[in-house]
Amino acid sequence: MHGTASGHLGADRHLRASTVAVLADVHANLPALEAVLADADAARADLVVLLGDIALGPMPAQTLDRLAGLGDRAVWVHGNCERELIASFDGNHVPGSNGESAAATAALIDPPHRDMLDGLPMTVTVDIGGLGPVLFCHASPRRDDEMLLVDSPAERWAAALAEVTEQTMVVGHTHMQFDRLASGHRVVNAGSVGMPYGPAGAHWALLGPDVVLRRTPYDTSAAADVIAASRYPDAAGWAAEYVLRHYSDTEALAAFTEIARQQPTG
Repeated sequence: MHGTASGHLGADRHLRASTVAVLADVHANLPALEAVLADADAARADLVVLLGDIALGPMPAQTLDRLAGLGDRAVWVHGNCERELIASFDGNHVPGSNGESAAATAALIDPPHRDMLDGLPMTVTVDIGGLGPVLFCHASPRRDDEMLLVDSPAERWAAALAEVTEQTMVVGHTHMQFDRLASGHRVVNAGSVGMPYGPAGAHWALLGPDVVLRRTPYDTSAAADVIAASRYPDAAGWAAEYVLRHYSDTEALAAFTEIARQQPTG
């Protein structure tokens, strides 16, 4: 790897790497994270890009402590859940579907954990061997909660990518992997490590010299037991819903398409 990365990397700083592991939407599923990090190590990834929605979930403190141990190898990007978790920790009401889980998660972290997530950049660019400059963001370059789906209308893609100069962009947020062309750009969704929709396993992406969408199997029964023993409210129910069972991509697309209809295009 050329250069170094910081956990609070600014968007104006440029990085270079030969191989990058992209971990999106971990959602504090520590067993899934451990499995993916082992695979990233085996792939000799220079950098690990944490693409937002890192700690909202059942094992937030343990997850953040584990990722802090990566030091300068980790590049952190904020997602909507970072914003919501900080707001809840600071005593503010979080509207919408994540309000209850944000409050439950905030009760399980300490001020240093909160500060790890504060001030993270919206976007990061890494120059990757074989791909050139790649833009990373959680949902879109303009919003941390925009629904960019594999079948989103062309006008939404055009608006979201209007200011993007990089040929390749990597996102997360919708927990479903894809690799497609949109508005003259290659757009990759790394999927979700901790709450994937679709096939079983922990989903992530490996970049350099090309793009490989990865799925790491792990012992979900053992993971569910570990999660159930955490202090998160109804942790066993969370594990049953997101670890032992996976929502299908059809179910997720139907739900997210309805949300996307309510979001402005321009």
